[in-house]
Amino acid sequence: MTKPMMDVRALVKKSADADLLREMIGFAAERLMELEVGAKTNAEYGEKSAERTAQRNV
Repeated sequence: MTKPMMDVRALVKKSADADLLREMIGFAAERLMELEVGAKTNAEYGEKSAERTAQRNV
């Protein structure tokens, strides 16, 4: 019996554009993490504020 849906890892291995797909997934994951950190600290990367108690690491 075949799987109705191919998992992402199998798709990446079979794709001729595997490097491009990996780059796109990596960029999306990094951007989502950046947005989450910004929401939790109420600050963008490199932003300084005296009223903020949270601090962002590089």
